[in-house]
Amino acid sequence: MTMLVTGGTGNLGGHVLPLLHAAGVRPRVLSRRARTDTPQTAYVVGDTVTGDGLDAATAGVTTVLHMAGGRGDDRAAQQVAAAARRAGVEHLVLVSVTAADRLPVGYYRTKAAAERAVQRSGVPSTVVRPAQFHDFVLRTLGRLAAWPVVPAPRAMWAEPVEVAAVARRLVEVALGPPQGRVPDVVGPQVLSAEQLLRALLRARGRDVRVVRVPVPGPVGRACRERVNLAGPDALRTGGTWEEFVARV
Repeated sequence: MTMLVTGGTGNLGGHVLPLLHAAGVRPRVLSRRARTDTPQTAYVVGDTVTGDGLDAATAGVTTVLHMAGGRGDDRAAQQVAAAARRAGVEHLVLVSVTAADRLPVGYYRTKAAAERAVQRSGVPSTVVRPAQFHDFVLRTLGRLAAWPVVPAPRAMWAEPVEVAAVARRLVEVALGPPQGRVPDVVGPQVLSAEQLLRALLRARGRDVRVVRVPVPGPVGRACRERVNLAGPDALRTGGTWEEFVARV
C-alpha cells in the first residue's frame, strides 16, 4: 500500500503517523514547505487549497488520508479528490466533523461541502466524522475558566473525544476498503457545557461561580435540540473529559 496523508504534520497527524509506521506503512506526507525525509516517512510539497503539487503527490498512490483542515476545507477537498481521481486512487478517506450537515455554522457548512465534493468525485471513499477533540474544547473553555465568574452556555451539549482514539479509528479505516460514511467517532460521555466547565475548574483547583447563560439564534436552538450530537450508532471510544483535564 502506498498512502498519501494530508494534515500529517498537525495534532491528529502526530498520532496517526506512528500507527501507520507500526502497521508497516511508510506514508507520503503532504506539507506546504519542504521537509527532510525519514526512514519511516516521505515528505512532498503541495497545497490542498490551491492544488499546487497534488498531481505529483498522488502519483502512484493507492490510498489518500485527507486530514488537513482550516480555511477553504471545501475547496481543498475538491482539489484533493480531483487529483485522486486523475491518479486512479483506490480509496480516499476524508476526516469531517459530527453534525457537519446539521449545524448552521460556517465551519460545519464547509465540512458538509467537503463531504459532498468527495462523494461526488467518483473516487471510492470513506467519510469519518469525529466529535470535537478534547484539545479543541480545552482551548475554547480555557479562556472562560480564567474568569472570576464563569458563564456556561445553557443547554449546550458535547461529546468530546480523545484525539488518539480518533487516530486509531482513522488508521483502521484507511487500511481497509472504502465504506462510504461510517459511524461517527465520539467520546464516551455526553456532557453539558456546565459539566465540562466544572470538571475543568476542579482539575485546576478553582472554586468559582458558574452562571448559566442563554445562547440565542439558530445555533442555540440547534444545540438545545442536540442536533450537534452523533446518532445511536456512533463509536464511543477513548478516555473521558475528566481524565483528559486531570493530566493537562
